[in-house]
Amino acid sequence: MKEQHQLPRHSDGVNLTLPELLQYKNQAIRWLPPATSIWSQLNGQHRSNAKGRGMNFAEVRLYQAGDDIRAIDWRVTARTGKPHTKLFSEEREQPVMLLIDISQSMQFGSKLLLKSVQAAHFASLLSWIAVSEKDRIGAVIHNGHSLRDTRPTSRQQGPLNVINTLLTSHREIHNRNKTTQAEKTFSDALSHLHYLCPKGSDIAVISDFHSMREQDKQRLSQLRQHNRIQFVQISDPLEQGVTDYRGTEHVRDSRQSAWIDFSSAKTREKLSHHHMQHQEFIRDMARSLAIPLHHISAAIPLLQQLVSANSQNGGQV
Repeated sequence: MKEQHQLPRHSDGVNLTLPELLQYKNQAIRWLPPATSIWSQLNGQHRSNAKGRGMNFAEVRLYQAGDDIRAIDWRVTARTGKPHTKLFSEEREQPVMLLIDISQSMQFGSKLLLKSVQAAHFASLLSWIAVSEKDRIGAVIHNGHSLRDTRPTSRQQGPLNVINTLLTSHREIHNRNKTTQAEKTFSDALSHLHYLCPKGSDIAVISDFHSMREQDKQRLSQLRQHNRIQFVQISDPLEQGVTDYRGTEHVRDSRQSAWIDFSSAKTREKLSHHHMQHQEFIRDMARSLAIPLHHISAAIPLLQQLVSANSQNGGQV
């Protein structure tokens, strides 16, 4: 018998609420470097390879009693004949930018959560981690009909801005028939991110990447020139042909709807084949751009995946 997972607190798996995203504030401390990091945990590693906050050189001045002798500038000391010491200042806060895809292909879930809901959960956790590390957090949110953004902001206001914008953008999907807005593409979202993103940012792209195209490689390459990028793929087991259901069900995506016979092995094999083709495209794109690719399932609560990531290879189903 397969393990059954309970919904996260305050969540119904379909809608987004403020309490279910606020709960990650108290979880951020569990993944703060140097003990570990969210990325090393997703990779199933015990140690973090994340670069810690460092110190920038500020100036040289005459040595004073109590200065650390390890900071003595021996070159200046030899040239002047008087001991001088180097002064350092802590690195400035790092901008962290999220591209959160909650478009039509993300409005799907066969077991526990919609992929868009799981993406929002992970975005909330990343936001609280960022400000716990004294960084600024901002986001671009793509729901297929509009692009909403929050500029990088520090302290508690940063995550709250991201969460409130996520809630608004997620609600907008259900009211899409009442709007006349032109459709926004994944490429549009990347372009907006490129416009908004400060140089030297850490970027996390959270999506199922079903809307990513080969032509997006150029924009991603431009972003990567001055920033560090991570891909976070949200998936559902049914996309891989994995299901216990053996009946016929009416399903739909953003383009079409159909009756599918899940009792047919051929149907499940076709789903699996399509998934493998999609995975090959994403892996090739990530590999060619040297962008790390991480995996999160919408069928398992986020925190449960992260805690057991070392044994589950990033929580893939």
